[in-house]
Parts: sequence; structure tokens; C-alpha cells
Amino acid sequence: MRFRSRFIIGLVWRLGLLLAAAFGFVQSLSIEGLGAARIVAGLLVIGAATLLWRHVQRTNMELARFIDAVRFADFSQGFSHRFDGSGFAQLGAVLDDAIKRMRDEKHKLIDANRFYEAVLDDAPTALLTVDESGKVELANKAARRLLMRHRGVRIEDFREYGDAFADALEGGAINRPRLVPLVSDGVPQTMLVSAAVVHRLGGSVRVVAVQPIQGELNAIEIAAQSDLIRVLTHEIMNSMTPVTSLAHSAVELMRRLDSGAGPEMADARGAVETLARRADGVMKFVESYRQISRAPQARPRPIDVAAWGAELEALFRAGDVADGVEFTLAVPDGLPPIEADPDLMSQVLINLLRNAAEAARSHSERPCVSLSFGRTRSGRTRIEVEDNGPGVPQGLRQDIFLPFFTTKAKGTGVGLSLARQVVLAHRGSINVDAGQSGGALFRIVI
Repeated sequence: MRFRSRFIIGLVWRLGLLLAAAFGFVQSLSIEGLGAARIVAGLLVIGAATLLWRHVQRTNMELARFIDAVRFADFSQGFSHRFDGSGFAQLGAVLDDAIKRMRDEKHKLIDANRFYEAVLDDAPTALLTVDESGKVELANKAARRLLMRHRGVRIEDFREYGDAFADALEGGAINRPRLVPLVSDGVPQTMLVSAAVVHRLGGSVRVVAVQPIQGELNAIEIAAQSDLIRVLTHEIMNSMTPVTSLAHSAVELMRRLDSGAGPEMADARGAVETLARRADGVMKFVESYRQISRAPQARPRPIDVAAWGAELEALFRAGDVADGVEFTLAVPDGLPPIEADPDLMSQVLINLLRNAAEAARSHSERPCVSLSFGRTRSGRTRIEVEDNGPGVPQGLRQDIFLPFFTTKAKGTGVGLSLARQVVLAHRGSINVDAGQSGGALFRIVI
């Protein structure tokens, strides 16, 4: 309102000045001998008209400049007219306030975008985007850590991780989450892949989430196995305890009754003694499996890999199984300390090395065993035990980690199952593959 009144006042006096100048100019034309006055009057008319035109156009020009600033997002413009008068100071203040508000909103949007970009980039779940042309982009750090072996941005480039994963990228997982096998850090893992369609800038983009759940599946499997073993061993021991006691009582009774006079009594005594021994064997067998139902508790601490590797080599060479076996230890220079429980992991690696030596000695004239350490692309620690034995058949590579499963004549099926539990307690993974010499290659990633 104040701007309007001052604008009208400025308009009126400029219009009055123009009329006065025009009147003077007309008067000078009617009187002869006033040539100079005519020129002065004409200049006054032109000046007054210019003042009036600038006064009328100034508002439009300021508004046009304001609109251009908004259109091109140039919020550095200023509209201050503090000393110009005619109400333009008020107009400039209003426009400056509007520019400031839009500048503040722009900064808020920039900060919000940075925040959401940081949240997206640091999200623990791997996220990928697939546009309508089939271009795939890794949207955050988790995706770049998980999917680093391929080169290219097409869906076909991701078939290196498996056809099931590529099919999920093509849209097979939209609103239908699926379990997909995928090799990460050299270890096969199960991933939960889900996808959704997001509309953006007139087009649509598929957002694919890839979440490793192998650890959760392993934990569920181990828990189920432990519960089953706990129930079975409890029931078997409850049933076998009286049998064992009665068998030993029968042995003592037969010993007192057997005078050596009759062969029938000797046969009966031998049968009862055999029964007692087998009952003791069953009890020891069942007791050995009770340890599988007790999940190991890992207490990680920093371990110097070079010193640890030398200690494992010394422990291996001290055993009789190492006789005649060539042993190789590989620790890269500058390998940083790893976080692990040295007692539990040493037990796992010594058992793997002993198994490797036994396999190599039974198969090769020059048995060889190697222990190597390294880093994966994602920064985790990789431990490999390799031998030149017969290897593990493809169909048995998952079964050998199950409780009670063994391929040895005198094996108990406990060692590898406990090794798997220890590795899982470190939130790691263990698998077996074929080595370069055709033997077994056990790979641990923690």
C-alpha cells in the first residue's frame, strides 16, 4: 500500500512536469524570436517524458529481472533501492525477501539431497538401478563391494554372477523376492533379491536390492542341527546308561561264575564282555557328538598374521602326520592384523592341515600342503588350505560340513562340522573347491 501511494505521487509529479514542459514548448512556438527558448523547452519535454517512461517501466523491469532470476535459479540477485525513493525501496525489500526465502529453500533441498545420498550410499543393503534401456548402475558402496568382478553396465555383463541373478535384474524379482545364489569373495552365498519400479522424470527405473542372507541361513541350520543332536544324544544316553550298567554287572557276574570248566560258559562270558565294550563305545560315540550342540563363543582380538602363520607351521610340523609332507606358508608383506579368536581358529586350521596331509600322503608320492593368507577385494581376510590329494567330489562338497558325515574309515564326522561352527561364529564363511593340483582347497573368509 505504501509502495502504491508513493508510486502514484511520483507518477503525478512527473506527468505534471511533462505537461508543463509541453505547454512551455507550445507557447514558445507561438512567439517569434524565441529560438533558443524553443530548444530548451523541447529538451525539457524530452527529459520529462523520459522521467515518466522510466518511472512507469521500472516496476516491470524489476519484476522481469526477478522472474529471470527465479527461472535461471540465480538467487544471488539483489533488488535493494534504499536511496531511490518513489517506493522502490519497499518493492526491492519484498523482492529481496522472496529471493532470500528461495535461496534458503534451495540450500535446504541441497542439504536434504546430500543427506539422502549419504544414507543411500552407506546403506548396508546393496542397491542397483536398471533404467528402461537396460543400463545397470551400482547405487551405493555395498553394491560396489559385493559386485566388483564384472565390467560393463548391461544386464548381460552381470551373468558372471549367475543366470538367476541376471534374470532378477531383468525384472524377475519385481514384487516377488527370490533367493539367488551368488559368488562373493570367492565363496558361494545365498542372496535375497527384491525389486520395485520407481517412476522418475517421465520414465521408470527398477531399483533392485541384494541382501546377503547366507549367514542367517547358516545360523538357522546350525541351530536346527544342534537342537536335533541335543535331543538325540539325550535320548540315546538315557537309554544306553542302564544297558551299559547292566552289561558291566553281567561281566562281573560271569567272571565269578566262570571256573573254566565248560566252553559254553566261556562263550557266554566273551559275548557279555563284547556287549559291555560295545555299550561303552556307543556312550563315547554319543558323548563326542554332544560338543557339536554347544556353539563356540568367539572372542576376537587382533592377530599378527605372519607370527600366527609361523606358529601354525610349527604346530603342524610337530605332528607325526607331517612326516614326509612338503609344507608351504604364504603371507603377503604388509598384511594387516586380523580380528579373530586365535585359539578357535588355530584349532580349525590345524585340523584342516592334518586332514590335508593325510589326504596328500594317501594319494601322492610327493605329498604337498600349503597354508596361505590374503585379502579379498572387499577388505576381508582370506585363508586357504590346499593339498595335492584326491580332492573332494563335487557332489560331496556341501555334505562334508554336515554333522556325522565322513568319508574316512575311522572318521567321526565332527571336525569339519565344528570348523564350520567356529567360522560362522566369526561371521565368516568356509567352503571347499578344487585346487590347482586337483586336490582339495578349503577357503575361509572372515
